[in-house]
Amino acid sequence: MTDGTMGAWSVAEPGPVTGAPLRLVRRPVPVPGDDELLVRVRVCGVCRTDLHVTEGDLPVRRPGVTPGHEVVGVVAGRGAAVTGFAPGDRVGVAWLRRTCGMCAYCARGAENLCPGSEYTGWDADGGYAEYTTVPAAFAHPLPDEVDEVALAPLLCAGIIGYRALRRTALPPGGRLGLYGFGGSAHLCAQVALAQGARVHVLTRGAAARRLALELGAASARDAHEAPPEPLDGAILFAPVGELVPGALRALDRGGVLAVAGIHLSDVPPLRYESELFYEKQLRSVTSNTRTDAREFLTLAARLGVRATTHTYPLSRAPQALRDLAAGQFDGAAVLVNDLSQPS
Repeated sequence: MTDGTMGAWSVAEPGPVTGAPLRLVRRPVPVPGDDELLVRVRVCGVCRTDLHVTEGDLPVRRPGVTPGHEVVGVVAGRGAAVTGFAPGDRVGVAWLRRTCGMCAYCARGAENLCPGSEYTGWDADGGYAEYTTVPAAFAHPLPDEVDEVALAPLLCAGIIGYRALRRTALPPGGRLGLYGFGGSAHLCAQVALAQGARVHVLTRGAAARRLALELGAASARDAHEAPPEPLDGAILFAPVGELVPGALRALDRGGVLAVAGIHLSDVPPLRYESELFYEKQLRSVTSNTRTDAREFLTLAARLGVRATTHTYPLSRAPQALRDLAAGQFDGAAVLVNDLSQPS
């Protein structure tokens, strides 16, 4: 930053990433509000939600928004009301940006359901830029000793995978199916395996299936195949509604299927007798709470959960999204800020 401006990717016109929905622009460096931090972005993970925002699967909330909500950076400034953070502190910026703190949902600890909730990279500009802002109450202090590239996917993919795992109510030693095996699923699998689950992965990509087996999955098959044994719980990470009936059929009696994505294509009609009877349950997963984030980040540090990562320069963000859409890599992609100049 030398002239008060910064480079940032903007969703100029939502559409397929095979086109050119993102545009690299110059913008003023944002000024943090009284309760906010200014964060100089070091790295930013590439999440499938970024793809949904860029392609228009999620309705536009902020025209020309800068995507990105798995940010690892350092505090470069702070608002007048902020305490507890100092310039140079390492922080994480995640998907949940702000809640009202007053509604019935917030009062009962379900801030992820707050009707007034706001989200990084959707309601406010995110981390595909040199700088971003975050309310200090929603910033996550991060340890200095962990590599920043490894940390980035934990801030959404990891947190959402953890909440989805909790939504399955998996019993101790239970049999878990994971449909899709990208950034979130491969982190969720590590937690489930460490807790004693037997994990079966069902996904389209050969590289992802190999990674699943390397991490300790009991089996890895195509997403349209059946797992080798009935499942106590399953998580649908792939945004493909047509997989729902098969995943429900794969459940044992009393099993739970949790749908982890913010966007899902249409679900075909369900047959009650074969797909819902015997008290099978279909549950959605909506965002996360800050408690989820704290619990997961603590658990990940204790268990040594690590993302399999593929780095791209921030200047090549559109290519990272195209590769994500095409299933070109296993694990998670992380953008390394090559636009920023130290201030």
